[in-house]
Amino acid sequence: MPLTDIAERIAAAEAGAGRPAGSVTLIAVSKVQPLERIEAVLDEGHRVFGENRVQEAASKWPGFRERFDGIDLHLIGPLQTNKARQAMELCDAIHSVDRPKLARTIARLAQEMGECPDLFIQINTGEEAQKAGVMPADADAFVAECRDLDLPVRGLMCIPPIDEEPSLHFALLAKIAKRNGLEGLSMGMSADFETAIALGATHVRVGSAIFGARTPPAG
Repeated sequence: MPLTDIAERIAAAEAGAGRPAGSVTLIAVSKVQPLERIEAVLDEGHRVFGENRVQEAASKWPGFRERFDGIDLHLIGPLQTNKARQAMELCDAIHSVDRPKLARTIARLAQEMGECPDLFIQINTGEEAQKAGVMPADADAFVAECRDLDLPVRGLMCIPPIDEEPSLHFALLAKIAKRNGLEGLSMGMSADFETAIALGATHVRVGSAIFGARTPPAG
């Protein structure tokens, strides 16, 4: 689906929810996408992208940044503490802050580097054992811990269980964010971003609907 179609659907969802035009940021999820597909989206003028893995981001984006101005790169996948420095050097935002050890590592590096990307705390709204994220019952305490570390927490992120109604999880994330005074809500993907916008999403993460099916490398 062309980028312009996604942009039109986002605009319609904003209007339908009574929200200002441009209040939702579209993150084009470029993980495991061929460079030529990413370049085509850059050529259309889009500048906000999401990657799942630090190593993959490092292999793509320094080169693109030499050729295209204004790229805004978001890490949306799990982050190992030993990759935190590289992630902070590469990315403008990290959406997967999910545990105290990682928060402390980012805080220490931010002091060393003198800057820090915008941060989103990942909430495991479905309380799934196999999925990363802070449990909803622990969310308030973890937000407070991150603030005590002077981290720039801009909002929350979630990935709803694939077999459950996503609106329930979006509503829960919005409730947690509101009571913690956080405005950013990173939620909604290709199949459900309009629902997420209706429930307050500020950032939607759309990959396959823009780029087509992902094509992981062989091996």
